[in-house]
Amino acid sequence: MVVLRIRNSHKRKCVFVCLCVAVFFTYRYLGLPRGGQRTIRKFGLSANSTQFTLEMQSFRILGGSIHYFRVPRAYWRDRLMKMKACGLNTLTTFVPWNLHQPQRGVFDFRTQLDLEAYIRLAAELGLWVILRPGPYISSELDLGGLPSWLLQDGSMRLRTTYPGFTEAVNMYFDKLIPNMVPLQYKKGGPIIAVQLENEYGSFAKDEDYMHFIKEALQSRGISELLLTSDSHNTLKSGGVDGALRTLKLQKVNQRDIQDLNVIQPNRPTMVMDYRTGWYDVWGNLHHVLPPEDMVSTVREILRRGMSVNLYMFHGGSSFGFMSGGLAEPSYKAFVSSYDYDAPLSEAGDYTQKYYLLRDLLSQFNKGTISPEMPVLQLKEAYEPAITYQHLSLWDALSFTEGPFKSVKPVNMENVPMNNRNGQSYGYTLYETTITSGGILKSGDNVKDRALGQRTLSLLVENCGRVHRGRDLDKQRKGLVGDILLNNIPLQDFMIYILEMKPSFIDSLYQASWKTLPETPSFPSFFMGQLFAYGYPSDTFVKLPGWEKGVVFINGIHLGCYWSIGPQQTLYLPGPFLNSGINQIIVFEEQESDYKVIFEDTPDLGMAADVQ
Repeated sequence: MVVLRIRNSHKRKCVFVCLCVAVFFTYRYLGLPRGGQRTIRKFGLSANSTQFTLEMQSFRILGGSIHYFRVPRAYWRDRLMKMKACGLNTLTTFVPWNLHQPQRGVFDFRTQLDLEAYIRLAAELGLWVILRPGPYISSELDLGGLPSWLLQDGSMRLRTTYPGFTEAVNMYFDKLIPNMVPLQYKKGGPIIAVQLENEYGSFAKDEDYMHFIKEALQSRGISELLLTSDSHNTLKSGGVDGALRTLKLQKVNQRDIQDLNVIQPNRPTMVMDYRTGWYDVWGNLHHVLPPEDMVSTVREILRRGMSVNLYMFHGGSSFGFMSGGLAEPSYKAFVSSYDYDAPLSEAGDYTQKYYLLRDLLSQFNKGTISPEMPVLQLKEAYEPAITYQHLSLWDALSFTEGPFKSVKPVNMENVPMNNRNGQSYGYTLYETTITSGGILKSGDNVKDRALGQRTLSLLVENCGRVHRGRDLDKQRKGLVGDILLNNIPLQDFMIYILEMKPSFIDSLYQASWKTLPETPSFPSFFMGQLFAYGYPSDTFVKLPGWEKGVVFINGIHLGCYWSIGPQQTLYLPGPFLNSGINQIIVFEEQESDYKVIFEDTPDLGMAADVQ
């Protein structure tokens, strides 16, 4: 706050008037908070004719998706400024329930998850916002963004009006929505629309469910335009009265547009998710969409007078164990990169798609796009780090949660940890004693991968719960049933939890690490150091000769690596590094080359066009 003291009363009045005018225009047009008050706008985004209107004026949504939870907070401003410089006017973001409520009654909206700060930043930069709060969001996240503790209920029916689910949704919305209400357009904020759920038409198990979600939002104060979003063949079953239906697509098809207009005549047509690329799974190729294909589709969408949101404009990274899995045609886990072949790369670099899109939008906006483009962050190939210390998994067990004793195996979601909310991510070690040889059978009771020896030790990894489909209720991980020896169920298990939270990684620094032997045991942790002098730059971690595991830098979980590809490097943002010494810990399951490489360019693997 600035206080001006002017003795002359006439001057004081002039200054006061000037300041009031400046403040009025700043808050009226940017939608920023004003001393606890809000500018009241009467006419928000309307869909009552074939074109959107905002404040009764024709309005075209030129949107792009950037997920705050996939971008380091230090880079939020940079990424949003690049969006603005490209010619887009609207930011869209999903809200991941599982990250914001890791346990019942425990909520996290701080630092990296400060959604309110992210939306205020968008307003400051002159961007409108379409909020997509779920509760289910898909987005290639573990369980589609739903918290895994929901699965402790053996009768749970996700995405329905099953009481156990609706009670949990109400608890979540009670915390989330009141913080979003003041940020709505008609209250002076940037939120012009809110999406109900996501792609419910492809699920559609409960005809009352979308009505419940609509009421849950409106009863808590959401008053802006409501949207739903589905593929063309599920538009009808995914919609709800009082919400505008929008499309998801990768190519413009006249029949798709006609189908939407038949279901929803005399309303604006919007492509809520025009897919600028595609996601990648382990063991497959890196998917790309040719830049010419992308810009020609966007041009056609604009030519038809439609609004559009680019999914993704900037994908970012699924740090930690955030990634989910793909159910069909067979289970595959998503890679850690969420580059998505988007106009802005995983590390925020301009791509050919960005330049082509910017040129197109400049023509569409009649040259009004700012000529200034934010300067790119430097990338650096640091000296390799040699992992000089070693800690076997069994030596690290004293730092884990547990052990828990159980007669029978217990799945991850039901282990008695995290205030009895179960285990969400990571690995679980199950140990029992075998007194005789024989035939060991696990059936389909190991989810997803297990390594075994005798005391029988099964290290089971959650590679990611599937992100969509009709079997979300069945996505329990760990050992989900009996392990048979000579057709007799094994009993008396000791269960160790390796969720690999920051507190666990920090505790490992106190462990008795050993000098790296010639033939270390596996699975194991390996420690090394990266030296970054001056202001640290972005870099990319590469682990040739390593098999499969996870990487931590200064206790921050970068994500997973796997020799089967396609992803070959993990993005390491400069803000994650310290000037000077940085500690690296790698958990490797099977094989190691003991050296960690740092490169100045990403390697996402051999590419294949999106089909």
